[in-house]
Amino acid sequence: MRQAGRYMKSYQNICEKYPSFRERSENVDLVVEISLQPWTVFKPDGVILFSDILTPLSGMNIPFDIVKGKGPVIFDPVRTATQVDQVREFVPEDSVPYVGEALKILRKEVDNKAAVLGFVGAPFTLASYVVEGGSSKHFSNIKRLAFSEPKVLHSLLQKFTTSMARYIQYQADSGAQAVQLFDSWATELSPSDFEEFSLPYLKQIVDTVKKTHPELPLILYASGSGGLIERLALTGVDVVSLDWTVDMADGRKRLGPNIAVQGNVDPGVLFGSKEFITNRINDTVRKAGRGKHILNLGHGIRVGTPEENVAHFFEVAKGIRY
Repeated sequence: MRQAGRYMKSYQNICEKYPSFRERSENVDLVVEISLQPWTVFKPDGVILFSDILTPLSGMNIPFDIVKGKGPVIFDPVRTATQVDQVREFVPEDSVPYVGEALKILRKEVDNKAAVLGFVGAPFTLASYVVEGGSSKHFSNIKRLAFSEPKVLHSLLQKFTTSMARYIQYQADSGAQAVQLFDSWATELSPSDFEEFSLPYLKQIVDTVKKTHPELPLILYASGSGGLIERLALTGVDVVSLDWTVDMADGRKRLGPNIAVQGNVDPGVLFGSKEFITNRINDTVRKAGRGKHILNLGHGIRVGTPEENVAHFFEVAKGIRY
């Protein structure tokens, strides 16, 4: 659940040399090096592209930066119909060729010893960032837009939907063997508002991608999704990724037998003893049942997590036999 080993000393060394996140994530050689760092040390089953869900924004005429200590900053938040009209649909081949190149190199480097994973932001989450101007606590601006000028928001969501479907196809064509959609902020919506402002657009992305890439596994993650689990399954994705606030047995039951589940060990568990980590892993696997389960954390590994505990997580996971 973390595309770079931000808890790893080797990654922190690169950050000292290249302090700009965008420089690290938009330089092919650095993207490849950083993507491979956790795999080289721990040999997990997946290698995640080092990037960010906001990477497409520049190519959509939405200037932004990711500032250390502050996070994403959108220089001109999009809040009017005129501004939405100025948002371009994303052409990844032109705007982010480094992503495609990095994925091709990763496929060669990994040589099918692990799956190469891409990811994109979901429309509502991307819209939340660009309307709010960055991260938000109360999401007042996007909710004001949603509830007072819904047509304007729907127009923006459609542009992100068309663009992210194309971006997933591009990542798959470049070498990604599965792609995860992050709808991190969809859980700020009530269930009925999720059905209006997120669900139809997620469905549209899945339907579009499955027409051209029917075998590409699509994963959906929304943090704090306990109130929306059944609705997440309605998107048509192959896998729903759960965070640790959902009991795995309950999540599995609510999703039904036809969809795979990913997760959902609390990342904080990795600060515990090795015995504690082992017990939590076994508990999660037992609750998930046999098959259709990708063992993972319920969110990214926290900075400061002991690397030896990360190694233990993988050692235990690989030793599990049904």
